[in-house]
Amino acid sequence: MAENLLQKGHAVAVFDVVPEAASRLASLGAEACPTPAAVVERCDQLVSMLPNSQHVQSVYTGDQGVLGSVRPGTLIVDSSTIDPQVSKEMALAAQAKSAVFMDAPVSGGVNAARGGTLTFMVGGPEAQFGAARQLLEAMGKNIVHCGEVGSGQAAKICNNMMLAISMIGAAETMNLGTRLGLDQKLLAKILATSTGRCWAIDSYNPVPGVMENVPSSNNYQGGFGTALMCKDLGLAQASATATGSPTPLGSAAHQIYRILVNQGLGPLDFSAVYKYISENQ
Repeated sequence: MAENLLQKGHAVAVFDVVPEAASRLASLGAEACPTPAAVVERCDQLVSMLPNSQHVQSVYTGDQGVLGSVRPGTLIVDSSTIDPQVSKEMALAAQAKSAVFMDAPVSGGVNAARGGTLTFMVGGPEAQFGAARQLLEAMGKNIVHCGEVGSGQAAKICNNMMLAISMIGAAETMNLGTRLGLDQKLLAKILATSTGRCWAIDSYNPVPGVMENVPSSNNYQGGFGTALMCKDLGLAQASATATGSPTPLGSAAHQIYRILVNQGLGPLDFSAVYKYISENQ
């Protein structure tokens, strides 16, 4: 995402807890900063991408955090996938500093981030959406205003719950077909053109060797981590409980991904659910 901002002509200041990540961007023309506060001191538009709610709270309200140094009028766009309530809390904290906070989680994965074709689900004031969209168009293709702050998060956790369910279905189906003696590439082709078609089959097949340039064909390296998918499913289940929404498949998917994490597969791409299913008799 930062690379695309640089390529589109933006001056970019960056911070990352992994120094090598910031150094790599610095070699491409960004300015590496020692703290989140130092980043926001240098800009009037800020984008954050963090693993979970606690990280967002720390980066924004903790020691050397963004809101300690933010200037009035700064547009803040958080692309993390977190609890919608935390996004609302950060928006209120930003408002107290005369800044604007919008949540804008993404969908599309690493390849879409690299290609600048991400989908952004944006929650925040409609009056500021135009400015946010102009910024996000440097990194994404589909920029959708979902409503008030927190609504972007709501859309994202719904999407990821469906994604996890469909990936498990794709893994189970491909494993069954393999054990029935079907050629894996043939089965994938049939499924991709039949009523069982889904993104997990036609764009992100979980079986090693069926598709090129996907994590399953790279030992499940890269992509979207199993531990992060487990986290997002936990957010979905918390929201389901809060709203009294029945999500039996979402709950089952959460339990399956918790098992994967407990089996040590957390760092692997979430399509590694096929690895778990296929290796268990």
